[in-house]
Amino acid sequence: MTSDVKELYQQLIVDHSKSPRNCRVLEGADASAEGHNPLCGDRVTLFVKLEGDRVKDLSFQGNGCAISTASASLLTEVLKGKTRAEAEALFTSFHDLVTGHGAKDSGPELGKLKVFAGVSEFPVRVKCATLVWHTLRAALARVQQPATDADAAHAR
Repeated sequence: MTSDVKELYQQLIVDHSKSPRNCRVLEGADASAEGHNPLCGDRVTLFVKLEGDRVKDLSFQGNGCAISTASASLLTEVLKGKTRAEAEALFTSFHDLVTGHGAKDSGPELGKLKVFAGVSEFPVRVKCATLVWHTLRAALARVQQPATDADAAHAR
């Protein structure tokens, strides 16, 4: 990855962390879940509105580091209009990307989410990037207890 591309990726993460999209309570949500990363204190509540099997809208609220907030913001943008199966496929591709288990250029469906490729170089930050994704799974499964970084061990 060239330094210009890295710079653009860093700018996108900073932009989404400072001005997160869809950061609000979603009125009329069909599902919601809470996520917490006890290691760094990140907390997120994710709200999902479904239309049949399709994600009609998403939003989140919470407090977290730049990676966690940017991941939540981008997730809410990327998953709108996707089916549950497409959301699950994106979870898998994203998880592989940030853990370094997939090729950095695999999964063209990741689009803007590829900005998190560098997270794999900082294993402690993987939990920050994936917290909202585990929370999404909990919301779609209507799990009542908070999603945590421990869920990562059970998700794979």
